[in-house]
Amino acid sequence: MEEILDRIARLGPGRRIVAIVGAPGSGKSTLAARLVAGLSDAVLVPMDGFHLDNRLLEADGLRGCKGAPQTFDAAGFVALVQRLKAGGEVIHPVFDRARDLAIAGAGRVAANTRLVVVEGNYLLLDRAPWRKLAGLWDLSVMLDVPMAELRRRLTARWQGLGRSPAEVMAHLENDLGNAELVQRESLPADLLVRPAAMSSAETP
Repeated sequence: MEEILDRIARLGPGRRIVAIVGAPGSGKSTLAARLVAGLSDAVLVPMDGFHLDNRLLEADGLRGCKGAPQTFDAAGFVALVQRLKAGGEVIHPVFDRARDLAIAGAGRVAANTRLVVVEGNYLLLDRAPWRKLAGLWDLSVMLDVPMAELRRRLTARWQGLGRSPAEVMAHLENDLGNAELVQRESLPADLLVRPAAMSSAETP
């Protein structure tokens, strides 16, 4: 945290955008929330607000792989980050996990907000249109968690939500497939953090 906060402090004046990237279960949401809580002029914008609605996913046969890159409004998300980078007030959607849907116009970034922390799986994905995001981040932080640890965390997550063993296995197959994609096809981050080892190192 100290190293990340130091890097943020050195970003300079004006609107700055920090990306917190990682696989499902890597702890990116927790880290992003801690960063925002520790700063007086920061706001959190999760990528999850751009989940496609379940009705669209079902119509396209994608309901079973919700969370994969093709199940997001990627172009809309890129446009949002471009607006955030330009400054001014920005309204954005927020994902309601209890109802499993995105709510339009539920989040606000005020015009005087200096730091926007964006968290999500695919912020550095080297695929169109996601790769357009890479040049918009003032700082990118990738959480690198071993696959075995991701499996443990995700299993506990879905079991904790009362899912049946069959449902847990289905969720795991989907989540771990997306985790492998994040690890395999993400562009290099400015900072690589390995929470399991409690250490971090800059990428080359």
